[in-house]
Amino acid sequence: MNINNNNSIINTEAVEENNGNRVQPPYKKPALRQYAPLLVAMVGLPGRGKSLLAHRLSRYMNFTGDATKVFDISEYRRKHVTKYSSHEMFRADNLPAYRIRQQSFREALEDAAKWLKEPEHSVAILDGPNVSRAQRQEIYDVINGGLGFRVMFIECVCEDPIILEQNFKDILKYSVDYRNMATKDALTDLTYKMAHYQAQYESPALGSQWELPSPMVKLLDAGHGGLVAHGISGVRESKILAYISVPKPTQQTLYFSRHGESEFNVIGRIGGDAPLSPRGRLYAQALAKHVQALNLPSLQVWTSTLKRTKATAAGILVPQQHLSELDEIYSGDCENLTYEELATHFPRELALRDCDKLRYRYPQGESYLDVMKRLEPVLFQMECETNILSISHQAVLRCILSYFLESDPEEVPYVHVPLHTIIKLTLHGHSYTMETVKMPIDCVDTNRAKPVNCSVGRTPEDALLTLPAHYDSVNNLTPCP
Repeated sequence: MNINNNNSIINTEAVEENNGNRVQPPYKKPALRQYAPLLVAMVGLPGRGKSLLAHRLSRYMNFTGDATKVFDISEYRRKHVTKYSSHEMFRADNLPAYRIRQQSFREALEDAAKWLKEPEHSVAILDGPNVSRAQRQEIYDVINGGLGFRVMFIECVCEDPIILEQNFKDILKYSVDYRNMATKDALTDLTYKMAHYQAQYESPALGSQWELPSPMVKLLDAGHGGLVAHGISGVRESKILAYISVPKPTQQTLYFSRHGESEFNVIGRIGGDAPLSPRGRLYAQALAKHVQALNLPSLQVWTSTLKRTKATAAGILVPQQHLSELDEIYSGDCENLTYEELATHFPRELALRDCDKLRYRYPQGESYLDVMKRLEPVLFQMECETNILSISHQAVLRCILSYFLESDPEEVPYVHVPLHTIIKLTLHGHSYTMETVKMPIDCVDTNRAKPVNCSVGRTPEDALLTLPAHYDSVNNLTPCP
C-alpha cells in the first residue's frame, strides 16, 4: 500500500498497465455466507445457565421465523449410560468414561450438522460444556470447514453466588441425573463434577487472541454482569446477540386473562371496541379481588388499548401499561360482524379462513402471523419480567401462550383461551407449565372449532356447525334459537 501526495491510499498491487493506462482490475466479491445455516455452540461449566439460555434462544428463534433445534450432549451421553452413577464419569483420567463423553459430543455434533443441511433449517444449538479448545476446533472444522456453515460460540460465565445457588438448586431438582439421588448426596456429587470440569476448562480468549475466526460472546452472570462480544457479523448472529444481551430471570411467573365478557361476545360479533357486559363487569371485580389476594411483589398490568381490557383492569391498583401490540386481531372489512353475517355476506372469506386460519388475512385486516409478528417486542420484554398480568384478547393470548408453551404453529389459532379464566405460567427448569383458575361467573363460549367442511362451495349451515351458542340481545340475554 502506498500513500500519494494527496494522502489517498492506492493499492499498487491492484493496478495494472493497459495500453499505457493504469486501470483497476475487476473487484472479486467474496462468497456470500451471511444467510448460511448457523451452529451456536454453548461453552461453560455446569450450573452457569447454558441449557436455560439454549432453550430460551431456541423458543425465540423459532417464533421469529428461524427454524431452530437444541442438541443436548448430555442426552446423547444418557443413551450410552442409561443410569447415572457418580461424578467419576467426568474425571479427565477416567478414559472409558472420557471416550463415552467424546462419542456423545461427536454424535450430537453430527446430528446438528445433518439437521442444518435440511431445507428451511436455520439454527442448531449444541448445548454442552465444550470446555476444551480441541472440542471447539472440531466444531468449527466440521461445521465451517466441512459444510461452509456459520459458527457462533456463547460462553456462560457466572461468579454471582446468588445466581449460582439458584442454578444448582435447579440442576438438583430437574436434572435426570439426580432424579433418584438424595439431595445431600446429589449436591456433593455436583460439587465434585464441577471440580472435574474446572480442571479441564480452557476458557476462550477474546480479541486478537481469539482462538477461532468466528463470532464469540462471553455472557457474564446470566447477563446481569453484561457481556463481551467479539467478531459479530451476520443476520442471525446479530439477532441472537440482541436477544441474549438483556438479562432474564431464572425464576418467573406470568399471569394472563382475557377481558371480561363484552357486549359483542354476548351477541356473537367479532372485533370492535365494545364495553363489558354486566357479567364482564362482575368478572373485573372478581379478578381484582383475586389478584389482590395473591399479594404479588412488583406486580404490573399490561392491557391492550381497547376499552374492554382497560375496564377489566380498572380495579387492580398497580402500575399499568396499555399496549397496541396487545390489541385483538383486526378483522378489517369483517369487523363488528357475526359469524352468521360472515357466512351470508362473506362466505368465500370465511371458507378461506377455515382452510388456513394461521395464514389467512382478513380483507384490509390481519392474519395470525401478523399478530405474532407485532407481538415480538412485547414477548421480548415479557421474558425479562416476572409477576406481570397481561389482559388481552383471544387471538393475541393464543399467540402468547403458544410462544411460551412452544406449541405447533398450525395449532396456534385453536388454542383454548376461555373467558373469565386466569392463566398462570411458571418457569420450571427451561420450560413453562400452565395452571388455570376458572372464576365462577357465567359467560358465553367464543371458541369456534374448525369445521369439517371448509370448501368454498359449502352451505352457510355447514359453515356454522361449530359455532357456539350466543344471545340475540344484551338486554334480555335470550338464547338464539
